[in-house]
Amino acid sequence: MGMLKYQRGKVPLSIIAISVCALAFVVLLYTERISPLSSGSIFRFTFCSAKRHAAKLKKSRDEYIKPISYADDDRFEFDPEECSLAHGKWVFNRSVKPLYSDSTCPYVDRQFSCVKNGRLDFDYRHWQWQPDDCMLPRFDPQIALKKIQGKRLMFVGDSLQRGQWESFVCLVESMIPQHQKSMKRGHMHSVFKAKEYNATIEFYWAPFLVESNSDVHIIVDPKKRILKVDSVANHAKHWTGVDILVFNTYVWWTSSLNIKSLWGSFANGEEGYEELDAHVSYRIGLKTWANWVDSNINPNKTRVFFTTMSPTHQRSADWGKMNGTKCFNETKPITKKRHWGTGSDKRMMSAVAGVVERMKVPVTVINITQLSEYRIDAHSSIYTEMGGNLLTDEEKADPLHYADCIHWCLPGVPDTWNQIFYAHL
Repeated sequence: MGMLKYQRGKVPLSIIAISVCALAFVVLLYTERISPLSSGSIFRFTFCSAKRHAAKLKKSRDEYIKPISYADDDRFEFDPEECSLAHGKWVFNRSVKPLYSDSTCPYVDRQFSCVKNGRLDFDYRHWQWQPDDCMLPRFDPQIALKKIQGKRLMFVGDSLQRGQWESFVCLVESMIPQHQKSMKRGHMHSVFKAKEYNATIEFYWAPFLVESNSDVHIIVDPKKRILKVDSVANHAKHWTGVDILVFNTYVWWTSSLNIKSLWGSFANGEEGYEELDAHVSYRIGLKTWANWVDSNINPNKTRVFFTTMSPTHQRSADWGKMNGTKCFNETKPITKKRHWGTGSDKRMMSAVAGVVERMKVPVTVINITQLSEYRIDAHSSIYTEMGGNLLTDEEKADPLHYADCIHWCLPGVPDTWNQIFYAHL
């Protein structure tokens, strides 16, 4: 995925260096494997009851924070009207183990299987997000399965959304007997079936939500991509009849400052495009998606969610490490309150807020951006694959060009996204 943003660092870069880094970032886009094999808060959504204030926390010698007890807090009914998720901190809790690993869950792509790919530090799996004035309820796989019983749940979007889908599947699949579950991977559409619950957990590949000439066969050069910003029809026919829809789209829009945008019917076909500023094209695309939702979704039958942008951490100067190499070798979250790096675009965040608030059909926004901004330690980094192959030792030794600071290890940060999603179900 490309992420061409103006650099605001204090250290000037040569044109050659900028070109090399940009090329490396674009290369990451094409690790978006869709094959069957494999700042302050702009959204002020609230989540937890004010009755559940966390106990005072103390730092230990190694600067980790003393684990929190959930025992009392789980007794209170979850209240999404009294707590903001965007304001909080990551709390280290070694006593809480992930509900799965990339070894125990067979559905984690190699792209996200950091431990299997050689990562030796495991602390990134033991951080929990704690909002300032409440606690999120723990993810209970059995309750989650009961909430989707008899339903179709579909995640729609790019590879970040695919990571969230795989996370959700892995969080619940161990509760289902082997003969009562199945997975069918497709080029665009993949389906996990929980037969015992008569439920499906699905993923549909649509990185822009609207249609493009790069949906099926990925076009390497962003300048050759053309988006039909007024059409979702080819994608949306797969969304009808779904009970719970979870959308996302962001990082693919950032691969170029301008996007070739096509709408209406032109005699000269794709040559009728117009190059628009990426922010303008993004807003038009979101409006097209919103119009489809408003025109086709019955809110009494279908719930709609939208996951906000997942931050990228390509520039270590953003968190004060002038001599760092992107997210490589980072082992702890950023602790500076309200940190916001160049990998998250506030204008696009505002576009989502503006479009969603005008929609007729209620859309629940899963606001993951600020809490994910802190997690420079949890990306796939060099423990990933590129072009279907694991990185070689030579490539691992060159993190400037090969470290993936876009995608996340599983288990990891996407599990927290699903904890938030679960709290709304």
